[in-house]
Amino acid sequence: MTTHPHDASRRAVLASVGALTLTGLLRPVPATAAGTVRLDNMPVALRAGTTQVVTCNRTGGHKARVAFWRLVDGRWRSEFSTTDGRIGYGGLVSPGSRRQGSGTTPMGTYGIPFTFGRWNRSTAWRMPYLKTVPGDYWVLDNESRYYNRFRKLSSGGFRTAGSEHLVDFGDQYEMSAVLDFNYASPVRHRGGAIFLHVNGRGATAGCVSVPRVMMGAVMRELQPAAVPVVTIGDG
Repeated sequence: MTTHPHDASRRAVLASVGALTLTGLLRPVPATAAGTVRLDNMPVALRAGTTQVVTCNRTGGHKARVAFWRLVDGRWRSEFSTTDGRIGYGGLVSPGSRRQGSGTTPMGTYGIPFTFGRWNRSTAWRMPYLKTVPGDYWVLDNESRYYNRFRKLSSGGFRTAGSEHLVDFGDQYEMSAVLDFNYASPVRHRGGAIFLHVNGRGATAGCVSVPRVMMGAVMRELQPAAVPVVTIGDG
């Protein structure tokens, strides 16, 4: 895609949104030596170097328990969590069976290529970050070569119908992390724009959402060196 989240002109610094102190709510469990570990009773597919994990465990309907984990001294420890996480109104689905517009949230483990939001980049945020402005879209035009990518309207190459105009979701996308579902080699009609973001009024359209205070904590804790991943399931 033409516009990259590292664009220096889009990364002006704003004072930190403030520190949060949240206690761990789930008991730590031993790490495994293999490529997977079970956290909150769900298998997490670790990537090389992963020491940070966000788990989203559906508890019923569109509600979920979401927890932030860190590997400390060889053991996985829950740093903070919420029981007010949300998933899509269509429930959970295997990633290969998902269809665009179904309102389903794909199960599995996903990386975080970058984050975005409506604020200037906080000095406390270490992940690559894009401040959204009018004209910024997430392309869901199945005929576009930029399918399931961020793109500026002025750059062209897609139809806005069906694509997400990011600033229209100012509250939910106040702070967001992109999940790499259907991202490396996008499959048309499978959908995309799967993010971890701030709660709205109810279920999401396929994303994972958490209360604003927790999303702020996630944004401050995530760091590229920790190779963070998000695991979604029904444990």
